Amino acid sequence: MKNIGLLPRLIIGIISGILIGLFFPEWIGRILYTFTHIFGELLGYIVPLIIIGFIVPGIAELGSKAGKLLAGTAGMAYLSTLAAGIVAFFISILIIPGIIDGGTAGDPDAVGLTSFLELEIPPIMGVMTALVTAFIFGLGINFLRHEKAQEVLFTFMEEFRTIIVGFIKKVIIPFLPIHIAGIFADMAASGEAFQTLQVFGQVFILIILMHLGYIILQYTLASTRTGRNPFAAIKKMVPAYTTALGTMSSAATIPVTLRSTKANGVSERVADFVVPLSATIHLAGSTISLVACAVAVMVLGGETPQFLEFLPFIVMLGVTMVAAPGVPGGAVMAALGLLSSILGFTEAQQGLMIALYMAQDGFGTACNITGDGAIASFIDTFANKPQSAKS
Repeated sequence: MKNIGLLPRLIIGIISGILIGLFFPEWIGRILYTFTHIFGELLGYIVPLIIIGFIVPGIAELGSKAGKLLAGTAGMAYLSTLAAGIVAFFISILIIPGIIDGGTAGDPDAVGLTSFLELEIPPIMGVMTALVTAFIFGLGINFLRHEKAQEVLFTFMEEFRTIIVGFIKKVIIPFLPIHIAGIFADMAASGEAFQTLQVFGQVFILIILMHLGYIILQYTLASTRTGRNPFAAIKKMVPAYTTALGTMSSAATIPVTLRSTKANGVSERVADFVVPLSATIHLAGSTISLVACAVAVMVLGGETPQFLEFLPFIVMLGVTMVAAPGVPGGAVMAALGLLSSILGFTEAQQGLMIALYMAQDGFGTACNITGDGAIASFIDTFANKPQSAKS
């Protein structure tokens, strides 16, 4: 199974779970669902640690960057991420309810599986406490950057992040397919699985279309500053896009993104600074995916998502996911705390989010890094004197 990619393993998990829920003895389904319950508790426990492990070193690392270039890149990246989430919400709320017939997921009186063992693993702190703690320590380490204490604290937080990333890669990701299998076994037993899969397929297509539309929008806006043909610029970013599809990691795609960005005429100085930084903080594609998936899961549960309810979620996503692009699926892991604390998602709803998000993670990453090239083009026009327009 190690040689099989994550997406095929997730698909195998979904199919296996449905078959177990429909055709196998109930006790087998309950054993599987017991694992899902315990794994869900473990996810809830690890979420605050993910937030601290990602955000503290992410903020602390910014201290060594150049002032105005950093401010411009970070500001533009965050505005792009925020705009992507808002646009995605309104498109999703316009289209997704029409995809889901009646707005409910199966028979509300249907009985699913129950766990053999009720085990609680309470997190060491709440999500908002973790966020505040991460900001305090991240900014504090940044402030102490010229003192010896900063080196000790920063090294500790980097190693802490390494532990969290290793736990995600070695424990969470490998066991996700079994977790998803348990969720779908429960849904199959209660008669919800097939409707959910039908919705997943259509939402998947919608998300990819939104990704492509947002990429075109970014390069069209960049063209107002650079004078370059947006579609010609996008064409030069195709190698980076396709690489991201395969790696599902913005960080791993940086060398290709740099080459493609420079091919679009961005100066080497700006590209070498903006692209690696944007790979960490620019998450427009991931935000589009998470917002659309969250809307779909809520509508499936018979809820009506409200913009004022989603706005804090979107605002916090761009911060919470800092440094998550280095880990395949890291964005949705970092977002789990916000899903529960702001949107009130249950363990089952979080599991559906993970399944739906991971199925298109490569496309979200590809949208992220392709947009990095547009941001670099924008920043280049401010950092250097405008060159003659190219097409």
